[in-house]
Amino acid sequence: MSDLVWLSMAELGRMVATKEVSPVEVARAHLDRIAALDARLRAFITVCAESALEAARAAEADLMAGKITGPLHGVPWAPKDLYSTKGIRTTGGSKILAESVPSKDATVVSRLSQAGAVVLGKLNMHEFAYGPEGLNAHYGDARNPWDGSAHRIAGGSSSGSGVAVAAGLAPGSLGSDTGGSIRIPASLCGITGLKPTYGRVSRAGVLPLSWSMDHVGPMARTARDCALILGAIAGYDPDDPTTSVLPVPDYAAALGGEVKGLRVGLLRAHFTDVATPEVRAAVEVAARRLEQAGAVVDEVNLTQIDHVAAASSAIVASEAVAYHAGWMRTRAQDYQPDVRERLRIGAFVSGAHYVRAQQVRALVRREVDEALAKRDVLLGPATPIAAPVLGERDATLGDGPSDVRSALIRLTRPINFSGHPACAAPCGVTASGLPIGLQIVGRPFDEATVLRVIDAYQRLTDWHTRRPAVA
Repeated sequence: MSDLVWLSMAELGRMVATKEVSPVEVARAHLDRIAALDARLRAFITVCAESALEAARAAEADLMAGKITGPLHGVPWAPKDLYSTKGIRTTGGSKILAESVPSKDATVVSRLSQAGAVVLGKLNMHEFAYGPEGLNAHYGDARNPWDGSAHRIAGGSSSGSGVAVAAGLAPGSLGSDTGGSIRIPASLCGITGLKPTYGRVSRAGVLPLSWSMDHVGPMARTARDCALILGAIAGYDPDDPTTSVLPVPDYAAALGGEVKGLRVGLLRAHFTDVATPEVRAAVEVAARRLEQAGAVVDEVNLTQIDHVAAASSAIVASEAVAYHAGWMRTRAQDYQPDVRERLRIGAFVSGAHYVRAQQVRALVRREVDEALAKRDVLLGPATPIAAPVLGERDATLGDGPSDVRSALIRLTRPINFSGHPACAAPCGVTASGLPIGLQIVGRPFDEATVLRVIDAYQRLTDWHTRRPAVA
């Protein structure tokens, strides 16, 4: 198979711009790999081969006419299947929307199209984004490509995004993140995934799970590729009143520098200390690597994190059931069982519980802000465990036993709760060869520094260049 599928989006964009390779050649290489591997991996719900080649030909024609739209011109990508795509079905990973074909693109899809990027298809996900495992009873479970013998979960809810990028089926994707749904699959699949600040990126045309917790963000193999995608999609959108009017910086231009003098807080209690020994050791080594490069590392303990699980569950459950109330009355049997049960629980969250949860949220946000007032970023694991085998239910963490679902979401959910930007990236492998992910958290609307740290780390290490077993 073509080596084009392992090139970064930045490199593909450069090669297209210099006419070393054509957009059509790049699209065909990825479509061929999808055809060869996706029956097993199940990363895609819908493959758009014809429209992808048509868009690639249009990008090539613009190139020949001297019209370059930017660094993503002619570069393929694929969105999670909760982004509205004009003329292409958008299922939300559900049976209910199996034949739903939007008449308009989501704002972020439109912005990437304007940047010249080419949509390969729509990616698998946990139904309606309501699960960190990434399982789907309707379209099949996406399979983590790092284990060729056992069926390991990819993490969710953006499971197809994690698998597609990790396995070379697409160089980049958009995921969504309500409790970790970008960073969990990024961690388990060994790629880079950024959850921007709440309000940095429009959610217009994106199927909601929880309006006050949902985030849209990029998933790719490098921090630079995430920076290119974020630069294309970020910014105010009149169709989404939650978007910020703050100007969008040049994220790619912020990369390439040193971390000397950068203040990094290593998250201890409730984060690094609860991870399995292999994960904890890899994250501590990553912190030391940044310290050797000149960063100033100290330790941080957040005390309010104890309250996040209950408060976050109350908010997500009540907001989710508000969106799904009509279907739950008329089509409850069409949801996969775990999602249906979570939606039913939402009906029992009282108004008092919801308000109290939002008050707890303000306390957590303030504590994270206070920690970042003395530091540029915070560092910890993205997930406390590596990818479990499908059906595995129990995990042993640093502070005792846990069910797998709670373990997966434990370290990412607090940052959805607070709304700060956070990026997951590979920082090691377990003894069995499974990826380990770190998480960098930054100040509100300072994605540039978060990406700068990940980029510096990726220039110091090669974890992000490793290929999974299916390669």
